[in-house]
This record gives sequence, structure tokens and C-alpha cells, in this order.
Amino acid sequence: MTIKKTLVAQTAFALALAVPAFAQDAAIDVNGDSMYSYAELAAVLPDITDDEFIALDASGDGLLDAAEIAAGQEAGLLPS
Repeated sequence: MTIKKTLVAQTAFALALAVPAFAQDAAIDVNGDSMYSYAELAAVLPDITDDEFIALDASGDGLLDAAEIAAGQEAGLLPS
């Protein structure tokens, strides 16, 4: 299994156990910018690692936008 596949599998497993329901939510997006920072996401998914967040951050800007969140949910990396 490649490192990337291993990371994806571990991320999916950890995040699936972390929170039963997850959606782009004002309670998570504490600064109201419609993006999730690592700190905001880690507050509700305490087991998420930097590497897992980086894997979700397709744009590489250090924030997850709605499309990245949706892609993470569709891939099973984030709870829906």
C-alpha cells in the first residue's frame, strides 16, 4: 500500500470515529470567514493531524473551503 493510500485510510478511520456528524457550520467556523483553519477543525476533530489536514487542503492555502470540505466528505475523509 502506498504512503498516500495509507494516509487516506488512516485519516478516514480516525475522522469517522471522531465526530458522528459534520457539516460546514458556524459553530466550527468561529471567525465567520466560511473557511476552516486547522485550529477550527481540530477543535471538533481533536485526532486530526497536520498531515491529514494538509491532505484535505487541495489548494494549499492553509484553509478548507466548502469545495475541499465537500470533497473530503465525499471521499470519506470527513464525517458528513
